[in-house]
Amino acid sequence: MFLEELTGELHLEDNHFECKQLLDRDNILGWLKTIAGFANANGGALFIGVEDKTNKLIGFERSDADSERNYFNNQINEHLTPRPDIKVEFLRYEIRKKERFIIRVTVPSSPVKPVIVKYKNIPSIFMRRDGYTNGATYEEIIEMSIHSQNTQYDILLSDVPYDANSFTALRSFYAENNGDSELKEKALRSMGFYNENGLLANGAVLFMDNYNGGKTSVQCSAFSGFTKGSERIVTINRYDGDITTTIRKIMDFVKQRMNHSVIKLGDSRKNIDAFPERALFEGVINAVAHRDYFLDGTQIQVDLFRDRLEITSPGGFYRGEKFGKTYDLSGIISKRRNELITNVLVACNVMEAAGTGFDKITEEYRGVDNPHRPFICSSSDHFTLVLPDLTYEKGVEDSGLPQVVFATVPNGTDKDEKVLAFCYNQAHRSSEIADFLGMSDSSYLRGKVLSNLVINGFLEAEKNSRTTYYKTNRDVVGTE
Repeated sequence: MFLEELTGELHLEDNHFECKQLLDRDNILGWLKTIAGFANANGGALFIGVEDKTNKLIGFERSDADSERNYFNNQINEHLTPRPDIKVEFLRYEIRKKERFIIRVTVPSSPVKPVIVKYKNIPSIFMRRDGYTNGATYEEIIEMSIHSQNTQYDILLSDVPYDANSFTALRSFYAENNGDSELKEKALRSMGFYNENGLLANGAVLFMDNYNGGKTSVQCSAFSGFTKGSERIVTINRYDGDITTTIRKIMDFVKQRMNHSVIKLGDSRKNIDAFPERALFEGVINAVAHRDYFLDGTQIQVDLFRDRLEITSPGGFYRGEKFGKTYDLSGIISKRRNELITNVLVACNVMEAAGTGFDKITEEYRGVDNPHRPFICSSSDHFTLVLPDLTYEKGVEDSGLPQVVFATVPNGTDKDEKVLAFCYNQAHRSSEIADFLGMSDSSYLRGKVLSNLVINGFLEAEKNSRTTYYKTNRDVVGTE
């Protein structure tokens, strides 16, 4: 008997159809990628218990079909993120008066893309095309991301039922920051913490007392000097657990190890912490709120150096501006990556809906000199907040810039070397250059400094929309 006789439809193996006689336990990735490929493309159907190429029904007995279905679901739940909205059903038929079953797996095109296969801790993205499943190209991944809907991990539905007794840490955190007030069920429901069927959103799961997945992993390290590579590691602590507990652990780690100092003010003394507590707390909350929870195998990284604290969160700024390094924290406009997690933190009174956390950090460092100004570095896959140690007199030295070598610039200024070093590896706007130099974005900077470097060929200017970006001309400027 053949599949066409059972379904009444013609089935040819193409972009939307594939058969497996049995799920291969020795090559799990071989069929997992088919499901992911369907979800990342335009959907499809996988029939299990059907001979490949011929479409001949092999089938299962009832108990074996049930076991095969359970095995399929377990592997999908373990290895695919986000889990596609898959429909699994039995199709019954008789052969020689004995009932048999095949399994039909219907995979719709996922509204959240890309669907990632993580097997043996290696994440992969697959695409179904021309009847085959292969690794997605860079262009296909970009296209998937652009057209993806509801891409926020935390608002997607989990299969975990809500239990009010499983959130004691969250309720304690809420009470601590709201004058001992109680977190109401009405507030949780209004935030989308769980749906009408009592199933938690993914973000809500991360607040559970017994959460032990890797989505909230944090690594805190303390170094004796200024860099990771050349200095002795004093301490490395790794934390997991619910979000509120990891926030507490990060704060405790830094506060227990940071420096303290005393300065004289006339007849009085003033105690100074290496990192203002409010700035530290805002930095930690920001890292948690804007973390990309789709990225498995990543962690928030907290690194304590002799002159600074670095807080790195997985994922660049969500649908926001990309930049290399900026001191203009107040000018950063970052859209919410995690709507539910942010709403919970706002309800707990540790984050403001208006997103003024960076303003508070800037305020805490108001009046400091340039080497003690906080700054942010951002790339496509992470962003790092750097808080200088206020007890370290020299502040943070920007040792990451190259030492540039160039001929004398006609009509040059004392800013030329710093500008060429700053723009050597990455193009920058005049406002970013001004921040780096600790001066205003003035006509003097743009005319006397930048334009002069451009006219003499040391700097290249490229217009992108209405903004001009400056990049060092490497044919004229070298490095030591």
